[in-house]
Amino acid sequence: MARIPIIDRANMNAEQARVYDVAKQAGGPLGGPYYAYIRLPKLFEAAQNLRGTLASGPLSRREQQIVNLVVARHWNAKYPWFAQARASLTVGIDQSIVDAINARKTPNLPDARERTCFVVSSEILANKGLSDATYAAAEKTMGLESLVALVAMTGSFSMTCITAGTFGIEPPADNPTPLAP
Repeated sequence: MARIPIIDRANMNAEQARVYDVAKQAGGPLGGPYYAYIRLPKLFEAAQNLRGTLASGPLSRREQQIVNLVVARHWNAKYPWFAQARASLTVGIDQSIVDAINARKTPNLPDARERTCFVVSSEILANKGLSDATYAAAEKTMGLESLVALVAMTGSFSMTCITAGTFGIEPPADNPTPLAP
């Protein structure tokens, strides 16, 4: 059960309603951690903008999803895991890859950039940074611009996962790929 009450659109103040309506019109996310963010409309709007910026950046949708799965698994974030597992399957990531990350195993990722996304996000979260060797290999594989996006996405989605976990935002009961214990 969520620790935070969900504010219905009809009960939002003018600024909350404004940013909510803009996000809804743009097709941005409105649930999950955004149930908390709406209490600070500027944060809600900033989170939407950062999400949009990273989504349109140099990482492919598959690369973004690999990062999001790693981050959600790391933080044991049930709602983000639900949303990202579903989105990952939609962009063609095999269920076996989702299942491996869920089981805290290294997935079989033949694509070098996708494999690098997994390694970099995993190492940042586990070690609070990257070793010189991992950094050099990642920069060589990804290029500097993509590496910046990869690091930023790891941090940004960590905020999302921490928020969802802290406020007890739960996935629907019929979640087809629940987060493993």
